[in-house]
Amino acid sequence: MPKRIAIVEDEAELASLIDYNLSRQGYQVQILCGNRGTLKSLEQWKPDLILLDVMLPEMDGFELCRLIRQSAVLGRTPVLFLTARSDEVDRVLGLEIGGDDYMTKPFSPRELIARVKAHLRREDMDSEPVMLEIGPFRLDRNGRKVYVGERPLSLTSTEFNLLEFFLTHPGRAYSRDQLLEAVWGEQRFVTPRTVDVHVRRLREQIEEHPDAPRYLTTVRGYGYRFEDAV
Repeated sequence: MPKRIAIVEDEAELASLIDYNLSRQGYQVQILCGNRGTLKSLEQWKPDLILLDVMLPEMDGFELCRLIRQSAVLGRTPVLFLTARSDEVDRVLGLEIGGDDYMTKPFSPRELIARVKAHLRREDMDSEPVMLEIGPFRLDRNGRKVYVGERPLSLTSTEFNLLEFFLTHPGRAYSRDQLLEAVWGEQRFVTPRTVDVHVRRLREQIEEHPDAPRYLTTVRGYGYRFEDAV
């Protein structure tokens, strides 16, 4: 079955251009204009990835992303922001509320396709039903779910990938650049600050005291280490 990609974009010309390029790659595409009914439409269609403009007519993309992350149907769907805003504060905000990626307009169709493929490839990497149990953590690679004890975590696609990397590489310190290479791979547009944002979000879910972490610790002046949870 072809992968489904939703384009939430009110600029008709840009949406058509993206639709054309994605359709040529064999993806099934739906264009939504970003009104109050967009969330319901997304939940009904169940896309594999969402391209989300920040500047929308009835609500901004950040608000819609928050609703997507709260949705039982769409909560783990990769979200790639498309925006004319280039300020770092906007990029960080987009990541903090659950976005997986951020592209600043104008961008080339080739770069967009490369990033879409990278996110979808990560979604497909762990197709075998494998359960990983380390200390209180239980990671279901097939369902892409993580539990601390019996408590399920609510993770974005990128947060899942990062936590999986830490769980499978305990005890060793990794620099931010090493984590970018291991988890984000080809997406070298991201910055070391991106790692900090995602680590903070993970700590809020896995640590009893996020400001004094037991598992995901900081290696001052270098990066992060996941302490042995066994």
